[in-house]
Amino acid sequence: MLSNRLAMHFAAAAVATTVAGAASAAVVHWDANLVIPNNIDGLYINVETQATGAAGSAVAGWDLNPYGTSTTGISWFAAAAPSGCVMGLGQGGTTSAVASLSAGTLIDGSSTFGNTASSTTAGGWLLNANNNFGFRFLGGDGLTHYGYGVMAIGANMGTRTLVSIDFESVAGAGITVAAVPAPGAMALLGLAGLAGRRRR
Repeated sequence: MLSNRLAMHFAAAAVATTVAGAASAAVVHWDANLVIPNNIDGLYINVETQATGAAGSAVAGWDLNPYGTSTTGISWFAAAAPSGCVMGLGQGGTTSAVASLSAGTLIDGSSTFGNTASSTTAGGWLLNANNNFGFRFLGGDGLTHYGYGVMAIGANMGTRTLVSIDFESVAGAGITVAAVPAPGAMALLGLAGLAGRRRR
């Protein structure tokens, strides 16, 4: 009798853990590592399928298209509505450009979206650094989803690599830009863990 009650208790706990895990695992992460060509086509990207190409016709249902031949800015081509990147002050830019967002920025239905070209002044983008940009897109379920990408900018805005993309698999749910530890910080964390293990 007691063993039956215990079995039922642990079964219920396992179900609760599974449900909680599914609810908290809504963010989809993609290590893209894609160079964005400094040309008029750039790169067309389907966020969900991870398909990319140099032309919209080659990427069914594409969501993002960073492009441009300038070394002082990056442009964005709009996909079918709802689409667009988060615009605003970001890290010191203007309110009329796609912003480089600080960690902790919430991207949701209250954000302002557009596809205006950005630069170090207009969008607050930083050279020789990783920059975060927010976006929304029409998912395969026909509903609006929110996400953000990490774009590594080199010595000028014409040198750029899309490092990663994160998006909410739950339609309409907001997503917060995460802080990414610097490589040196990650190494220190690893060493601290190693030292902790050796003490035992």
